[in-house]
Amino acid sequence: MSNTSTPGSFTPNTLAWFEVATDDPDTAASFYADLFGWTFSPIADPATTGMDYRVAALPGGAPFGGVAATGGAMPGHGIFYIAVTDVAATCTAVERLGGKVVSKEVAPPVGPPFAYLRDPVGSLFGVFTPPA
Repeated sequence: MSNTSTPGSFTPNTLAWFEVATDDPDTAASFYADLFGWTFSPIADPATTGMDYRVAALPGGAPFGGVAATGGAMPGHGIFYIAVTDVAATCTAVERLGGKVVSKEVAPPVGPPFAYLRDPVGSLFGVFTPPA
């Protein structure tokens, strides 16, 4: 997950990633590939990580989103992510401002720290800290 302008840099508090979560990742990836010309590649070996996550990019371009396989563990959804400097501090601020932390993973086995949050009107969004 990244919106880098130069390697290792990012602009905090900007829209930086999208994700489509589904129990049918093959169909979702095929749809977006056919519609927009995006390519998809696995972020890691699902057999090793237990996670089927496919990163989206334009041919030859930097990744900007992905398709996550839910295995039916949650309803399908689309979500946007904001790049932040500190996921835990952002979660604290969300709760102080009337939002809710749905889940947070500050040390995931694959990928950067992230959290799923809800704003005070119930909209789901995510935050993550890009790698340095």
